[in-house]
Formats: sequence, structure tokens, C-alpha cells
Amino acid sequence: MAAELTAFRGTILYFRDDPGVASPADSHVHIEDGLLVIENGHVARVGPAEPLLAALPKGTPVTDHRGMLLMPGFIDAHVHYAQTDVIASGGGTLLNWLEQHIFPEEARFAEHAHASEVADFFLDELLRHGTTTALVFGSVHRTSADAFFEAAARRGMRLGAGQVMMDRHCPEALRDTAESSHRDARELIERWDGNGRLHYAITPRFAVTSSDEQLRLAGELARAHPNAFIHSHVAENTDEVAWVAKLFPGARSYLDVYERFGLLRERAIYAHCIHLDAADRRRMAETGAAAAFCPTSNLFLGSGLFDIEATDAAGMRFALATDVGGGTSFSLLQTMQDAYKVAQQKGQTLTALRAFYLATLGGARALRLDDRIGSFEPGREADFIVLDPAATPLMERRMRSARTLEERLFAWMILGDERSVRQAYVMGKLASTSASAAARSA
Repeated sequence: MAAELTAFRGTILYFRDDPGVASPADSHVHIEDGLLVIENGHVARVGPAEPLLAALPKGTPVTDHRGMLLMPGFIDAHVHYAQTDVIASGGGTLLNWLEQHIFPEEARFAEHAHASEVADFFLDELLRHGTTTALVFGSVHRTSADAFFEAAARRGMRLGAGQVMMDRHCPEALRDTAESSHRDARELIERWDGNGRLHYAITPRFAVTSSDEQLRLAGELARAHPNAFIHSHVAENTDEVAWVAKLFPGARSYLDVYERFGLLRERAIYAHCIHLDAADRRRMAETGAAAAFCPTSNLFLGSGLFDIEATDAAGMRFALATDVGGGTSFSLLQTMQDAYKVAQQKGQTLTALRAFYLATLGGARALRLDDRIGSFEPGREADFIVLDPAATPLMERRMRSARTLEERLFAWMILGDERSVRQAYVMGKLASTSASAAARSA
């Protein structure tokens, strides 16, 4: 087959390493007038525009985004599609919020038509906000996982998801059994894991809602399917931590519960990781597990403040996550803003450069997908977004006085939202266009 070649011109930014560790020269590539060349949905070349334009075969389509920023699509390391319709629901702290809002809403996902409609809206919303990859919670129902994967396959996105496992301490309508959850997960893995760009996630909700037997069988699945994700929550709320200690008196810590059942390894993503100690963080680093830092939901539910410095000191991987519906926005730009505020409250530092890394290559590294997504290195899948520096009058005005890349990124991080995302591309194909961009081109 003949190669399908396209090119995109604009300011280009992508990362090669963590700016919190590496020097600026080694951490990222920034080209004011650059060209991104896509061949059959993958990055072929990237560099200064003029020489690459001269080398393109005659007739190659070139999309002109000069004045805009082209960067890899955002990666959301933890988000609940089954909570889409209860975002912005007040209800106190984590445990009573779950009882009041989340469990009644998730019961609706027993119906395939409902799950499918929400999945379609959810994925379109991700793309509208510039998120091209996510690790996603559904509900305890088999149909919620199938509906999500069907919607994801139609869009060709790289996504991970799984059916939630929950056999105790939850409403009867949301309760499975250790055996049924194991059987369903095994069949879903066979059907969906590695199907196109899809990944299965073994998904015990959290230790409180899974029996020893359910966690044991989840660990068996994890050993049998090392390429599958493990996706759960840990140490989000102090009341939750205390409850886990009563339920598992033999465990050293909340995190240790998961390790005892074989659920701590590479491709294990644990949301929150707020109330960990040094030994927990060391085990996360040693096993290759990663944390999903969910600042928006942590602030919304009053759960606590993620410790970036302690996480770095342990050498533990982490990425950013919206955690909708506890999180209050699908926007990773808004999530960066809250991450910055959390760091400020802890007396710590989060630069804009590092925040954008965490939402792109950092997310890909946490998910162990950095050989496929998260950068513009040749061969990577061409999922990318176009950020508009004049998305709002205030942003346009602020950008005029921004003199450095860090200042421009910081303005996007503090003032930006979905209006900043002019377009999103999946495998080099346009997948979403902002309303403002569509109006301008009309």
C-alpha cells in the first residue's frame, strides 16, 4: 500500500524526559516554526519547518497551524465514565459522597443503551478537552465494559478500561461475587485486551469493597495477564484508610493489602496515593506501580494533598488525572492548575513545563505506553492536539506579555480549559474541533 503522508505546521512542543529531573535542554523539544510529518498514522519526522517542507513529496497535504502550539494529546491516568452525569454533586467526604451520589448513578449502567449513550458522550468530551488516552473506570456491570470498549473502538483511541469488581460493602444492585467478577474479567480480557488500541484493566474498586477471595482471584488474573492494567484506589481519605486497617488487620498498610494479593507491579495504577508513608512509596517505586495524582477531586472532597516531593524522593512514577466525577472538570489544563495549587499548599514547586510533561510523556510512562504515545519521537502514534493562545480575550491579552515558553505554558495552565483546545487528532486524523475554531473556519 502507498504511504499516506500528511504534515502539520506550527509551534511544536514534546518531551523526552521529566523536567523535574532532567535539564531543560534534555527534557523537551520546542520548535517555534516546526513541521510534524505523519505517515500512516505515525510520526515520521519532526523538526524546523523550512527544510522539512522542502523535502516533502510534491502534493503532500500541509495543514497550517502557525501561531498555535502542537503537542502530544493529553493522557488522563484515572477517570470514571460511569460518573459523568453526577459531576458537580456535593456530598461531603469520600464515603458519604459514594453512598449519596455515585452508587445510585452506577446502578443505571446495568442497561446497555444507557451505558452506550454515556460512553459516546464521555469519549467525545475527552477529545473536546484534548485528552486522547485515558485509563477508565466503568461500573460493576459487564455491559458497562462492553459498551465502553465498543464506543472506544469506533473512535480508534488508545484507551484502557475494565469492569469494576465489588462483592461487599456496597448496594445489592452493585454487588458481584468473587467468581463472577473473575469470569467476566477473563472473558473481557480475551475479547478486548489488545483489540486495536484497547487495553483491559483489572479493576477492584478499592480494598474496602472486595473480599479476600475477590482480591486473590484478581491477583491470579494479574499474573496470567501481565500486559493488562491493574486499576484501583489507595489511601485517598483518612476514614477509608482506617476502615481498611480494620478489615485487613494483618496488612502493614493499605497499599500492602494490594501487594499481598499480587496487585502491585508495572502497569498497576493507583489513584490518589495521598496518605502513604515512606515504605509505601518505596514499594510503589520498586514494583514499578504508579500513582494517579487527582488534585481536583482531592480538593473537592477534602481528601488531602498529594506530596510531590516525597513521591520524587522515592523515585515513584506518577501522572495527572481528572478523576471525574469527584474531579470537577474533564480538562487536564484545569487539573494542572489545581496540581499547582496543591504544590503551593505543600510549600512545593510544580513548574508549568513539568505539569505539561505529566499530562503527556509522564502519563505514557506511568501507563508503560511511552513506546507508543506521549511524544513526537519517530514511530509514535500520531495522537496530538492544537492549543490556541488566543482562545479567550483574557488569554490572548496575557500571552502578549509572555516572553518565555514557561510563561506561555503557565498562562495555559492557569487560564486554559477546553476552549484552548482548538483541535484533537487521533492517529493523524482530525477527531475533534472546538466550537470557536469551527466558527472561524465557517
